[in-house]
Amino acid sequence: MSDFLEECPLNEPLIFDSHAHYDDAKFDGIRDELLEALPRHGVCGVINCGCDTLSSKKALVYAEKYPYIYAAVGVHPENIDGGTAAEIEELSKHKKCVAIGEIGLDYYWVSDNKEEQIALFEEQLILANRLRLPVIVHDRDAHADTLELLKKHRPRGVVHSFSGSREMAREILELGMYIGIGGVITFKNAKKLPEVVEMLPEDRFLLETDAPYLTPVPYRGEINHSDMIYYTAKKIAELRSTTVEQVLSSARKNTENLFGI
Repeated sequence: MSDFLEECPLNEPLIFDSHAHYDDAKFDGIRDELLEALPRHGVCGVINCGCDTLSSKKALVYAEKYPYIYAAVGVHPENIDGGTAAEIEELSKHKKCVAIGEIGLDYYWVSDNKEEQIALFEEQLILANRLRLPVIVHDRDAHADTLELLKKHRPRGVVHSFSGSREMAREILELGMYIGIGGVITFKNAKKLPEVVEMLPEDRFLLETDAPYLTPVPYRGEINHSDMIYYTAKKIAELRSTTVEQVLSSARKNTENLFGI
């Protein structure tokens, strides 16, 4: 576990991580210690996202155990056989479930089952709208199809770990959705994302880790966890000519507004 937990410069808990996966095996052996410590190091909230029925159930367990953690339940496109919309609907009835997610399309890792991915994504979009819950959307190398389905169903929600162009971001914003920004913004090879970050309205972006992945510089390569959002916010503050505290405060407010927290 990174030493960053001992050096958080924030004077108040401003970090709301809108997307994490604390059920991941990379946290085995350090999970309880880490989740107990995060609120003492600037973290006021976490949305822990499911990727299938099993991980969605775990997200609900963490949400029950830790007051600052909330759950999202859903079936990720890489886990297309990992659950059904009916199972997700049942899990969504939990009082600390705040979203349907992580759902979407991924043509990078899996591209031979696009029709099945689209069908499952669409089924969960319909479910979210019927339940009046926001969605947390995964989109990797599937921008056109993702945007088409979002325009068709017009859910509330966020496109997490946004990787599209400035033009796509504008279309997402026109739908009333939010843009999720994570540690990638600190990477040297992040080409399009800085342009997106610079144009985002103050009330339409969320911050996230995708923990344990996408760890921001200067800890890239280590296990990511929610307090490391400080470094993501620091980079965003540089791009937007503002303060880290302002970035974190805006993102916290936006996250609470979207998920009804």
